[in-house]
Amino acid sequence: MTEAAITDDIALRIALAARALPDMGAGRLIRVIEDAIGLPPTAAKLERLKVKDLKTALGGELEDIDTGALKDALCILKGEVDADSAPPPVEAYAEGDMPGSIRVACASSKGDLLDGHFGSARRFLVYQVSSEEDRFIEIRVPDDASADDKNGYRAELIRDCQVLYVASIGGPAAAKVVKTGIHPIKDPKGGPARERIVALREVLATKPPPWLAKVMGQSAEDRVRFERQEDEA
Repeated sequence: MTEAAITDDIALRIALAARALPDMGAGRLIRVIEDAIGLPPTAAKLERLKVKDLKTALGGELEDIDTGALKDALCILKGEVDADSAPPPVEAYAEGDMPGSIRVACASSKGDLLDGHFGSARRFLVYQVSSEEDRFIEIRVPDDASADDKNGYRAELIRDCQVLYVASIGGPAAAKVVKTGIHPIKDPKGGPARERIVALREVLATKPPPWLAKVMGQSAEDRVRFERQEDEA
């Protein structure tokens, strides 16, 4: 059986799912799917597919990929997410690649939009951002159905982020986000998350507020020196 036996609908699902995973082409994902459920991958077969099947296929080909990203890809494979709702492609990133950068989460429920309420967003899009570049590095999908404290669970899910963009968030939830060391920024208008990231890069490149400069690793002395240079310019 060859890839030619795959229907157009399933081929589109696989292409979109591959975009949601780092360093993943459609051909590589098809090989994983073939080992997990056989070819051709039909809608009925994909409906039975589980995250653990993807992680163990081909001798653990995808075992190092974040579970949240795999969950999102699996939703796409099962047809639960249409093309407009699919997340952007994840970019490769290793710790230390971007010195002086910060990690930013955007609450999202559709595509690359900043459109999610903190307590109900389908996922968090995670970016690594510096004054010179940004990368979309991860998708984190909350699995909080059994959590006693859903807001606390979601705050912990993005604990390593320094900034959170969200369309809306309640006071108690915001307090828990702040308690984890994350600075929440509410943006009711929403829109493409990428636009917020580009705007943030401009802030990092010019004159970041003291709290953000501290997050970036600038010492108090450096921050004062930078502010003096700005005043003298």
